Amino acid sequence: MQSIKRKTAAPKGFILYRGPSVLDGKPIVCIAILKSSNIKTGNMIQTFILREDMLPTEAVKLGFDSSVCGSCQHRHYNEGPCYVNVGQAPNGVYRAFERGNYPMFNPTLHMPYLHGRAIRLGSYGDPAAVPFDVWIDLVLAVRYHTGYTHQMMHENFDKRIMDICMVSADSPKQAMKYQAMGAHTFRVTMHGDNLLPNEVECLSDSQGITCLECRKCDGLSGSVAIQVHGSRQKRFHTHLIPTLAL
Repeated sequence: MQSIKRKTAAPKGFILYRGPSVLDGKPIVCIAILKSSNIKTGNMIQTFILREDMLPTEAVKLGFDSSVCGSCQHRHYNEGPCYVNVGQAPNGVYRAFERGNYPMFNPTLHMPYLHGRAIRLGSYGDPAAVPFDVWIDLVLAVRYHTGYTHQMMHENFDKRIMDICMVSADSPKQAMKYQAMGAHTFRVTMHGDNLLPNEVECLSDSQGITCLECRKCDGLSGSVAIQVHGSRQKRFHTHLIPTLAL
């Protein structure tokens, strides 16, 4: 009698990295989720960078989210305007990780799930918290990627991250400083703020185009600006410095 081969169920995600944070050496985990209903990004692979030893909401409460968010001034712990609701997707992914729902990434088994896809580096957490070598293998395997880092001035920042991520800037002056250092920037603007000469507007803002369709935020395709958004946007402040004064 012939044995029946059962088809192995496709994973919902996998663990890309489990080890010390590049930023502060504390234990973190980076998990890729293969399907997304995010309206702004489209169905990109999403990656969550989390403290390995506690719920994201607990990490935020204690300030231990610095292991995954570094020195970002927009952290909720700092009463900042970060638009991520940590109690939703990040907590959900962490709970599933605790239950053992995600296997460790195995290139032989899991690389086919990446081919032809687009991946978002750091759906929650800063990509700079994860070793560059982890990211570059994924970036080379997928069709497109996006990524943003707020760690340009962190003492442990790996400058190679600038090759695969946009560098977040919080004012026109800061954007020009980072661009002079070789970065392509992603700047959040306030209502009525003007674009710099070398910036383009985020097409999600102006035309409702998803990140999956746009593909500009790969760290290589120029600088982008987006108008402040999210439920905590009133907490965002920037120094509106006239471009000509710089």
